[in-house]
Amino acid sequence: MLVAFSVAPLGAGESVSEAVADAVRIVRGSGLPHRTDAMFTTLEGEWDEVMDVVRRATEAVGRHGHRVSLVLKADIRPGWTGELDAKVERVERVLRREG
Repeated sequence: MLVAFSVAPLGAGESVSEAVADAVRIVRGSGLPHRTDAMFTTLEGEWDEVMDVVRRATEAVGRHGHRVSLVLKADIRPGWTGELDAKVERVERVLRREG
């Protein structure tokens, strides 16, 4: 499965960089395939392992404020792996055919 999530503390002031860095450390330490961009971090793995990382990242961010905002989107497709890159490559292939 792929899970894209965004987590941020509420009531922590203007910048959330330190809190987000704590979450990204958890993701990177998980060993799961992942990608972080300006808005979301996407993880790939099995349900339990992905959700464990999301939980731990949320807990890490929670230490920076009194409340946490979590946005999560999942693509659950049993039997498929490598989709973190493959989904993007399929779109790029179509665009190359058109160009």
